Amino acid sequence: MNPEELQVLYEDNHLLVVNKPAGVLVQKDSTGDTSLQEVGKQYLKEKYNKPGNVFCALMSRIDRPASGVIVMARTSKAASRLTEQFKESTPRKIYYALAEGKVAERGKFYDKIYRRGATSYISRDKSKGKKARLTFRRLKYSQNTSLVRVNMKTGRHHQIRVQFSYRGHPLIGDFRYDSDIKFPHRSIGLHARELTIIHPTKDEYLTFDQPVPEYWPEEFRNID
Repeated sequence: MNPEELQVLYEDNHLLVVNKPAGVLVQKDSTGDTSLQEVGKQYLKEKYNKPGNVFCALMSRIDRPASGVIVMARTSKAASRLTEQFKESTPRKIYYALAEGKVAERGKFYDKIYRRGATSYISRDKSKGKKARLTFRRLKYSQNTSLVRVNMKTGRHHQIRVQFSYRGHPLIGDFRYDSDIKFPHRSIGLHARELTIIHPTKDEYLTFDQPVPEYWPEEFRNID
């Protein structure tokens, strides 16, 4: 991915909000592959002809095989204030997920999750793991697949993926968590559809919304 391919949803002096394609790393890791954060820095450097290092801090994160809205801060003041928002769970985070089988019409998952290496697990030991909470509503069911709207209450590692898989509904394409169905572009059926934050300096609510990718099955696109 290069700066010309960056899909900018919103930009001002304090924020850079983009749509992350599936398969792109959000933050640099041991693979050495180019990350979205690096592309964001290069985009700002070229657009504004900035010398030296460019400040561009990740405020939200999604898994590599997932897609959707990502917020980055362009100033340390914005980063500090947004960090506090996420710490206090102020932002509203809405995901769309494609889960195997017929998920309940609506519900909530309350679990404890612990991480071991690159994989997360539901804890059966009440004293182990971190609280993981979400609510959901099924939007459509077709061909043994449920389109689910998920409202995240916490932001644990692989939270949606492991909580749905634990209940027998792995996300489409998510081989790590028991799916055996292929999905295009080495992606999984998970998309960060909507994110609402308070602007770090204007003290007003901003909502960023990005439809699911075009390679999702047609019957699950353009549904709100």
